[in-house]
Amino acid sequence: MPDDLHYLSLDEVARRLKARKLSSVEATEALLDRIGTLDPSLKSYATVTPERALADAKRLDVETADGKSRGPLHGVPIAVKDLCDTEGVPTAAGMAIRRDHVPTRDATVVTRLKQAGAVILGKLQMTEGAYGLHHPSIDPPMNPFNGAYWTGVSSSGSGVATAAGLCFASLGSDTGGSIRFPSSMNGLSGLKPTWGRVSRAGVFPLAESLDHVGPMCRSALDSAIVLGVIAGPDGDDPTAAPQPVPDYAAATAGGVRGKRVGVPKNLIDADADCQRALDGASTALAKQGAQLVDVTLPDLDEATMQWLALCGVEAAFAHEATFPSRRAEYGAEFAALLDLGRGLSGLQLARMQLVRARVTGELERLLASIDLLLLPAMGVAAPSLAAMKTRTSQTIASRLRYTAPLDMSGHPTLTLPGGMTADGVPVGFQIVGRSFDEAGILAAGHAFQQVTDWHARRPPV
Repeated sequence: MPDDLHYLSLDEVARRLKARKLSSVEATEALLDRIGTLDPSLKSYATVTPERALADAKRLDVETADGKSRGPLHGVPIAVKDLCDTEGVPTAAGMAIRRDHVPTRDATVVTRLKQAGAVILGKLQMTEGAYGLHHPSIDPPMNPFNGAYWTGVSSSGSGVATAAGLCFASLGSDTGGSIRFPSSMNGLSGLKPTWGRVSRAGVFPLAESLDHVGPMCRSALDSAIVLGVIAGPDGDDPTAAPQPVPDYAAATAGGVRGKRVGVPKNLIDADADCQRALDGASTALAKQGAQLVDVTLPDLDEATMQWLALCGVEAAFAHEATFPSRRAEYGAEFAALLDLGRGLSGLQLARMQLVRARVTGELERLLASIDLLLLPAMGVAAPSLAAMKTRTSQTIASRLRYTAPLDMSGHPTLTLPGGMTADGVPVGFQIVGRSFDEAGILAAGHAFQQVTDWHARRPPV
């Protein structure tokens, strides 16, 4: 086996497994050994399930020997965020109050991964309830590129494990930026699908009308492969969209020739690293045949401030059975969000919904005039842990400016690595598409990655 097996793309691993140049047991054992060596310091896993993973790998190898294939994930070891119910495995959603919760059935996304032949290595650590901070009882995951820097949240473990070679892909969730932040900070290609494109059945909610489940991978192609498995309608989730699921992996070959790519000219507080990543993305896509179009973004700040209140009221509803009755088991920041939500008036809720409708309409109108939109993942490309200690409603809103409005509108976005800071931390940017045009943003991401190598940079671990 190659010494760098753990850093291969999902696509490459899948091809080796199919050609029987690698067995699922070999791949699974290699990653379990690496988890055992590195994760005591990286802390990306909430729960590792080695016995179950190896048993599944052995069974899948037998199927391979018999000429059977479940699809492009057959035998590939991956992991899922610890808010996706997994039968017989603790699923705490980063919460002390749920540490003993063991589901009796799988979330739909977990079922689909298993049916496609994925080997589930375990559950990945996350912030409390998928909000901003880890519960005080949990040691946060560490950024494998530079431990002095933020990992991104709430899918922190998903970002760290995938970047550090502790799984070949992972699932995350995004309510205000929780796929995009850790994808940016860990050099990953993370996809927030259109709201409803992926079922949320069996996924513990933060705010149901804002929650998106999607893949966090090492390339746009890998994200396309995983999305093709988990997307689609679901009888257990009436909000899962009925649209057919295209072949996203095949669509990555479509490129960007002739596509109109919007480049905003009114960004606010974008630092130099962030701007360089956007400029590099614009140049690379133009060389691939895209047409760059100057655009003006709508006002995103009011929507971002209202996002905080909307998230709070929906989270309060999700936790009604245990909060405030068991307040002592909640961390201070998450409890403050729930208090905010519980204290809102009907008039405030109406204002939130009107602001949401406005920003959705304005983004729809902008995207109707172009095919794709480039945005920063964050205004500050790579915040340090020290910088992230300042947490007020204003600082939180400024960090969410380019992410939260797209959760309110539900548009799909693909976050890609587009640079590195002087301290060796990845810098990401977003490609935003029209609703249900995941194929378009994945094709653009793949085109970008055909002429750049930022996605191939690996951490020094």
